[in-house]
Amino acid sequence: MRIGVDACCWTNGRGYGRFTRELLRQMVALAPEDEFVCFLDPWAAERFDLEAPNVRTVTVDLSAAPTAAAAADGYRSPLDLWRLTRAVAREPLDVFFSPSVYTYFPLPPQLAAVVTVHDAIADRFPELTMPTLRARLFWRGKVRLALQQARLVLTVSDFAAREIAEVLRVEPGRIRVAVEAPAPTYRPSDAPAQVAAAAARAGLPAGARWFLYVGGFNPHKHLDVLVRAHAAVARDHEEDAPHLLLVGTTDGDVFHQEIERIREEIDAAGTGQLVHWPGFVPDEELRHLHSGAVALVLPSECEGFGLPAVEAAACGTPVIATLQSPLPELLEGGGIFLPPRDEAALTVALRTLLTDELARRRLGARARARARQLSWTRSARAALDALHEAAA
Repeated sequence: MRIGVDACCWTNGRGYGRFTRELLRQMVALAPEDEFVCFLDPWAAERFDLEAPNVRTVTVDLSAAPTAAAAADGYRSPLDLWRLTRAVAREPLDVFFSPSVYTYFPLPPQLAAVVTVHDAIADRFPELTMPTLRARLFWRGKVRLALQQARLVLTVSDFAAREIAEVLRVEPGRIRVAVEAPAPTYRPSDAPAQVAAAAARAGLPAGARWFLYVGGFNPHKHLDVLVRAHAAVARDHEEDAPHLLLVGTTDGDVFHQEIERIREEIDAAGTGQLVHWPGFVPDEELRHLHSGAVALVLPSECEGFGLPAVEAAACGTPVIATLQSPLPELLEGGGIFLPPRDEAALTVALRTLLTDELARRRLGARARARARQLSWTRSARAALDALHEAAA
């Protein structure tokens, strides 16, 4: 079978870029009899490093990278969209795979397709994810077209599948699930010295304890709530106040951000010396920050999966995360799960894991055991099954 792939999101540093890279590598390895024709823009082509006898690339000349043009308030050139559609039409494909609806472009009529929708957050909470009415209208139009053209919709968790069925009104029978997993890099550090060195590079003083957040700085992540809860706990431990690491890109992120508001909350709380912004951190380095953290905190309004929490769990670190996600099920017994925006509950959770080391270790061990049950190989098999089903 000849499978076309929208690989323009290969270079994205967020969850859907990770999904594309990890999943496609496994799919290619599992299906040597299938040919994967990967469509790339010039920027993605420079960093595309998947080489195999059953992989072929087609680079399409575009005016802007889709990962940038499809920003929260960006604009995608109709000519660029047409070029992508035309490039796909020229190939004798059996089925087409879009790893993310984010970079979706119109497909030739009658071409069987599987489109991945990672969550329904932008549609359930448009005011928290899209800064303008124009951006919301473009997003809704793109998603509607993608769902119309897709024979099957792939998503990353049973929780996300339920959200997509309810919010986007997709028939549950059209939805397939390929559960994400931590990359092999994520495992406990081999020695305390590795953790200490990574902490120092992140700006933490020797001997400090820290909570960790990894992700974007979007309104729906509710980092203002985390900053206030952390400040309350820090006031209880003046002599040994815990630090807070906010890991993620702070410039050049094309998603709707509220970094200035978060900084204002930090200033108001008086915790500027305790909150650190290390920016993007590579996996091997992040692994050590996870391993040494008191907990990974993900207090979002909603998560379709919550990959940073699963990656932290794979390192043996407990999580404090939103109930509005698959994490209470995926990491059952491996953390504390609470309602979004519940600042009091978040404060208690932070304080509990900071002061009860036995509980923290018990939850961390359980989190690691649960994370180890997840596999990109199984995810790839689910995606391949969906593609073969759509092409039949």
